[in-house]
Amino acid sequence: MDFRISAAASSRSGFGRAARNALAAAIGAVVLAGCSVIPKTQTDAPPPVASPTAQPTTGLPTDDTRHRVALLLPTSGNTGAVGQSLANATTMALLDTNANNLRITTYDTSTGAAAAARQAIADGNKLILGPLLADNVPAVQAAARPARVPAIAFSNDASVASADVLVMGHIPEQSIRRTVRYARSNGSNRFSALLPDGDYGQKSFSALQNALRDYGGQLISSETYARGNTSIVSAAQRLRSSGGYDTVLIADGARLATQAAGQLRSDGASGVRLLGTELWSGEASLAQSSNVNGALFSAVSDGRFRRFADSYKQRFGNKPYRIATLGYDAVLLTLRVARDWRVGDPFPKSQLYDRGGFLGVDGAFRFNRQGIAERALEVREIRSGEIVQVDAAPQSFGS
Repeated sequence: MDFRISAAASSRSGFGRAARNALAAAIGAVVLAGCSVIPKTQTDAPPPVASPTAQPTTGLPTDDTRHRVALLLPTSGNTGAVGQSLANATTMALLDTNANNLRITTYDTSTGAAAAARQAIADGNKLILGPLLADNVPAVQAAARPARVPAIAFSNDASVASADVLVMGHIPEQSIRRTVRYARSNGSNRFSALLPDGDYGQKSFSALQNALRDYGGQLISSETYARGNTSIVSAAQRLRSSGGYDTVLIADGARLATQAAGQLRSDGASGVRLLGTELWSGEASLAQSSNVNGALFSAVSDGRFRRFADSYKQRFGNKPYRIATLGYDAVLLTLRVARDWRVGDPFPKSQLYDRGGFLGVDGAFRFNRQGIAERALEVREIRSGEIVQVDAAPQSFGS
């Protein structure tokens, strides 16, 4: 089934009119099947197909008609499968668009992000797509900043964003904010939270506090726990004993969330509304648990992802990681900007801040002035054995 969508739309032309351009046909061939948000390595599939544009990382030929773009990803080691999935997705985007004006060269960060970045700069690349890991951003930035080469990282850690490193990943805080806003408009007033120890829990708590400040509502209490069934159950019991809330955010994945939900809704507390995070996206097991019936969470739409995954599997023989769409959309974004980018000139980074935003497999997004991708998210509800959309993602951004 064909679907046509603009790789990017300016605030002047809008998403609908931009969809008429040639690049719009790009995503037409794309597709995706519901994979877990917390990716699982596929072990029964053939090795990925090599990118037709992959080039050696030394001795690149002179280009007069193609832009040089570096893809910095781990292609071996613990995160190698995720990196390869992203790399495969960039290949898909080039094939689907019939693009012939980009030379995308892959540099393996698993043996050292600093060395990979230095080689990418030495080879004359004018844009970096990557890295994947937030921990690798400083090393990449140190090599790229003196050369005035921007990077579009696939990380979801907003703290690494800067003037020359844009963060394209799905930011957890945005999911919480979107869900709280919807919950507030549908009767939630008094909020509590179950938060894992560590960075994710801290960021989730800050996101909840900020959302309540902006949309109203009272923060009643919170409990933290070490990740593990017994710990989260104990934290849920403590929260249940303190009471006073009508809504509880559970900032964890599906398995632990269902464990906690059973405690929070015990002893006649079935009316408590539960909120999840983007970690719930793609977790079909949630629909099978009566403990979380009626719970809400927000994520990017999976509508195009399912078709993208089918196309990916047909080409590469296995399912993509959910994050692979970032690789595809990064290429579409680059192609959109490349229309006004002369070969050999610096990458026109200012065009990435178009307030009208861009469209990709994961829907509408735009970069704010902090370099963080703001995404249009939909709200979903777990309802009687199904996960249904209750508030659609915006199709575009206001001015």
